[in-house]
Amino acid sequence: MDSTTRLAAVLEGLGTALPPRVVTNAELAERLDTSDEWIRTRTGITERRMAGPGVATSDLAVEAGERALKSAGVSEVDLVVVATTTPDHPCPATAPDVASRLGLGPIPAYDMAAVCSGFVYALSGAAGAIASGQAERVLVIGAETFTSIIDPEDRSGAVIFGDGAGAVVLRAGRADEPGALLGFDLGSDGALADLIKIPGGGSRQRAGGLAPDPADSWFTMQGRQVFTNAVKRMADSAGTLLQRIGWPVQSVDRFVGHQANVRILHAVAEQLGVEPERAVINLDKVGNTSAASIPLALGDAAASGDITAGDRVLMSAFGGGVTWGSAALVWPELIVA
Repeated sequence: MDSTTRLAAVLEGLGTALPPRVVTNAELAERLDTSDEWIRTRTGITERRMAGPGVATSDLAVEAGERALKSAGVSEVDLVVVATTTPDHPCPATAPDVASRLGLGPIPAYDMAAVCSGFVYALSGAAGAIASGQAERVLVIGAETFTSIIDPEDRSGAVIFGDGAGAVVLRAGRADEPGALLGFDLGSDGALADLIKIPGGGSRQRAGGLAPDPADSWFTMQGRQVFTNAVKRMADSAGTLLQRIGWPVQSVDRFVGHQANVRILHAVAEQLGVEPERAVINLDKVGNTSAASIPLALGDAAASGDITAGDRVLMSAFGGGVTWGSAALVWPELIVA
């Protein structure tokens, strides 16, 4: 089957949502042993968003999903996938609630747990559902209230993470049309699971017969090792995908990496051979939003004109598990809601 007839997932809608509360570096410096300069020079972040009291991940997911549906000009989809590390509850999944609140009916809906790689993983799953004929149209949402799992007194985590959501609508189309997802490269290494982790709350802790420790409910990360592995895995994955789809690195117009740290983004771009000015960066305004990171960056870039129709867009992420993944498409004509 050639590209004129092969089914592909095509991007047709994009929406984002951010909570209104802005937390600046100066505010964090008032209660933590840090400074605006320290945060900016090490992460590139100047401010981030924080969900207010009573705002859960599903609330941001619904808002972003509504906007993505509006952007696509549709009111129905066949599947909802929510990528998140901060579901409303350990059980049940958040996606069915989101689908219900969006008025989408009794359609299949599931969560994707791959931490910061979750959105790319979710795109791949959605594309597979479309290619196999299981779905004509899919709503994919990356949504996080990551500040809810960060120890507020932990300087290393509190300065990095923020809350938000981004969503896309994918439809069945041809592989040769603008917006078609051209390929994926995914991977994982469970031997490195301790690099990014919440120690408590699961069956492993309970199986150990240990009394719950409140400290085990907070997110932990081994920063230096995460940095090294993130740069290598994102660069290798993105390079593998470029070879697979036949794009010379010089042809990439915009590189949209997971917005974890500006130094990681620059290092990945350098290792790939992508000029720094081609890397999309919005973490200075929103921080690291985990699974929401890439769709939020896409939304910002599309709304500002930094990504325009016809641009070759390469995405890559690294997250807990550890996991990593990349995807690529030629940007379509699109109105961001």
